[in-house]
Amino acid sequence: MLDLWHTGIVTKLVDETHNTRRFWIQVPDMERFDFKPGQFVTFDLPIHEKKNKRWRSYSIASDPDGTNTFELVIVLLEGGAGSTYLFNEIKVGSELLLRGPQGVFVLPQPLDKELFLICTGTGIAPFRSMARYIHEHAVPHQPIHLIFGVRYAHDLLYAEEMKQLAQELPGFNYIPTLSREENWTGRKGYVHTIYEEMLQDKRPANFFLCGWKAMIDEAKQRIQAMGYDRHDIHQELYG
Repeated sequence: MLDLWHTGIVTKLVDETHNTRRFWIQVPDMERFDFKPGQFVTFDLPIHEKKNKRWRSYSIASDPDGTNTFELVIVLLEGGAGSTYLFNEIKVGSELLLRGPQGVFVLPQPLDKELFLICTGTGIAPFRSMARYIHEHAVPHQPIHLIFGVRYAHDLLYAEEMKQLAQELPGFNYIPTLSREENWTGRKGYVHTIYEEMLQDKRPANFFLCGWKAMIDEAKQRIQAMGYDRHDIHQELYG
């Protein structure tokens, strides 16, 4: 079956941090843009002659709400042709060629084990979608731990929203972790020590990893070294 490409229209742009931007995209030829939390879309951007070098994929940051609009959060990568194009050329009203939703990085059914959502940077996008969906639909679940690693406090995405969600969604723990911030009273260092500390009793858990390759590779090694099976680990690799 051929992948269908659709034209998306950018309806809103918001700078979330100094190097990330939120994009709201409407797909006019669809009545509703249905997806599972954790899935992604792929853009065909006019940045190369070869098709496969024009394609860039981004996790959907919003939860499915029955409309034909979804949200992405994208980081401006130094020397990144795709993100440079999106930041410099795309305005409200711009059109983007896209296909999706795609991907199998989705919540297990049922949510019968503790869930560790481990991410860095814009890797929080699919987890925001998942957490909002669980809250919105009152999905029965075991405790959920969102461990979000960035360098500085100004890099935290959706911080106020996640704090609010931690108050409203029973069993949802938001654990921002900063590796370089000095005046920070929360967790410092890297994401790995946190889940290792929390799981010293080796209780059943599912691990979802999203972000850059180095973090994911290290997490996979450490989680398996703790005695978990590789089938407990799900990943979405960026970059």
